[in-house]
Amino acid sequence: MTREEKLNVIEDLTAKLGDATTIYLADISGLDAVTTSDLRRACFKANIKLAVVKNTLLAKAMDASDKDFGELPDVLKGSTSLMFAETGNGPAKLIKAFRAKTKDKPLLKGAFVEEAVYIGDDQLEALVNIKSKEEVIGDIISLLQSPAKNVISGLKSGGGKIAGILKTLSER
Repeated sequence: MTREEKLNVIEDLTAKLGDATTIYLADISGLDAVTTSDLRRACFKANIKLAVVKNTLLAKAMDASDKDFGELPDVLKGSTSLMFAETGNGPAKLIKAFRAKTKDKPLLKGAFVEEAVYIGDDQLEALVNIKSKEEVIGDIISLLQSPAKNVISGLKSGGGKIAGILKTLSER
């Protein structure tokens, strides 16, 4: 790869890192071709972009980015695959589901989710439990609707009783 090609790759990676809100770094080394192809298909179905990158180029792109990646550049050793997603827990769920088939791969090196940095494979469960923006909004809406539903159901059930009492009184 020529120097100019490397600079183009760094610029491209810097732009992608700047646009993304969810970035996962994973190690998929040791997976055979068929399993890697299955992982790529699963990523495509889940709307997750998967790319294998050179650690030095990714580190330079992270340095050039406006975002603070904290300790993420320190985990750039060995084989590194980048996962870009719209939802914070999407790649974590995919990794966990894929591990059910492959036992220990892909290995989570780190993640950058909504300005928070997660380092190490032990953070996978915490990342799986992160709620997406849509899930949080849904929870808030259901919490807000709950008191209104209680009042409405109370009025409906109470209204029937009052109407029944009034009808009985008017018949007398």
